[in-house]
Amino acid sequence: MNDVEVEVLAEPELAEPVLVEGLPGVGHVGTLVAEHLIEEGEGELVGRIYSEHLPPQVSVSESGLAELVCVECHHVVLGDRDLLVVTGDQQAASGVGHYRIAEAVLDVATDFGVETVLALGGVPTGELVEDHAVLGAAANESLIETLESSGVEFRENEPEGGIVGISGLLVGLGRRRDLDAACLMGETSGYLVDPKSAQALLAVLQDLLDFEVDLTELEERADEMEEVVERMEEIENQNVPTEDDLRYIG
Repeated sequence: MNDVEVEVLAEPELAEPVLVEGLPGVGHVGTLVAEHLIEEGEGELVGRIYSEHLPPQVSVSESGLAELVCVECHHVVLGDRDLLVVTGDQQAASGVGHYRIAEAVLDVATDFGVETVLALGGVPTGELVEDHAVLGAAANESLIETLESSGVEFRENEPEGGIVGISGLLVGLGRRRDLDAACLMGETSGYLVDPKSAQALLAVLQDLLDFEVDLTELEERADEMEEVVERMEEIENQNVPTEDDLRYIG
């Protein structure tokens, strides 16, 4: 296999498409959003990106079919909006790999006429949160104003340490290509898969790109996750030593 290989499966004509990236990351927030967009828009798989920089691994389906891990590009139509949604099983396993795959994604996007890139992810808070803000980082000031009007918050020095992985590179490399590129990050604890954060991110995307999707499935997953969190808290509370326990020193 070459360093990076792009397999083209379809070449639909897209009108002013927007690239939306949601590879696995903190809280799987971006992945949840990307998968939901693909499902709601009955996305068409238009390409795969294979690379030796991805983990040496195959995914196995319910039927037992093995597939080499890759990054997938789907054409999704929601309302009057053409989206090129990028997702996959894994991110690159090295710094060089992140660069190579990010460049390949942007090459595919350019071939489809993309001028706007939105990378999605989660920003960890280190604790459970009730209200999930959506933070942003953008390649130019005019895009910041547009994103703020859709509810995205821009906070000084957040996320702390910058944005790691393909989501950050799509913004940085996209800027070098004169693309309107931004990263949108839903607040999440960082401990669990977070459907509520994904809902907050989807709300911003709906306003920003003027489309609507059914959120029922994400709401159900959020309810299930709340039950998991409640059970975890109950177990923690059961294991907290009482005052009588603390009086005994062996």
